Amino acid sequence: MSEFANLEELYSVIEKTARLVDVTASRDKVWPILNAYEDVVGQSVISFRASTGSSADDLDARFTMLPKGFDPYARALEHGLTPKTDHAVGSLLKEVHANTPITSCGVDFGVAGGFTKTWSFPSAENLIKVSDLVELPSIPAAVAANLDFFKKWGIDEMVSTVGIDYSKRTMNLYFGGGVGDRVPAEVFEEKGVRAILGELGLSEPSEELLRFCERSFVIYVTLSWDSPAINRFTYSVMTPEPLDLPISFTPTFERLIKEAPYDTTGRNYVYGIASTPKGEYHKIASYYQWQKRVEKLLRSDS
Repeated sequence: MSEFANLEELYSVIEKTARLVDVTASRDKVWPILNAYEDVVGQSVISFRASTGSSADDLDARFTMLPKGFDPYARALEHGLTPKTDHAVGSLLKEVHANTPITSCGVDFGVAGGFTKTWSFPSAENLIKVSDLVELPSIPAAVAANLDFFKKWGIDEMVSTVGIDYSKRTMNLYFGGGVGDRVPAEVFEEKGVRAILGELGLSEPSEELLRFCERSFVIYVTLSWDSPAINRFTYSVMTPEPLDLPISFTPTFERLIKEAPYDTTGRNYVYGIASTPKGEYHKIASYYQWQKRVEKLLRSDS
């Protein structure tokens, strides 16, 4: 069942959560999105993600586990949430859904900036192969350019999420989290972390990142249509007790954890550290509306 009585209640939670991370929600941006997805949001998984670095000026809200066959990008276009484009980013979602084993999807928006992304998820039992993605006409050439890298580290047949960012014209590929499809342990070990980030030309890992990687369960990469390079490499941890992680927390993250205007008892958080050519930044996702089935997609031992 939905945990909010109506959209006004959800918007109130969005506003209060945004204040915790020093962001002002825009009613003019958020309400058209809530109205556009009103028929599916009640049964979705709803999370809020805060970031440091260049994304610290917004709070991402996410509606995921939307039903199979639903097209979140078409809905966004229909309601004028994002401009129509002739760029390949605008045709990729339909190709992914038509040619890979997608069972659910999602939408992402900044509470200050508006619609940004879509998410596509296969079942945990049937993850996506990178070799299938490279056949899609609209996929960035960077995916094929890094196919050997994905094979080298043993992750090329375990894509668990495809994310498409329409505002930045980038995409994310998440690896791991499927049934029997664990990311190889060496990817998270110090030697592997240093080798991967060095090979990709990303920043030297901090000691904090190396300690954090010992708890990681999923990795994801960010690619674009403009370069063959992997722009970001992110390690993630899911935990019900994020404050126990071996990292230093920003005041905004602490407030999100300790003062959330909704009950987080028994729910996990997802914490990520991203490595970029210019350094590292942190992200945390807190779940407002939860479904136990989402753990099957997130847990490394599912």
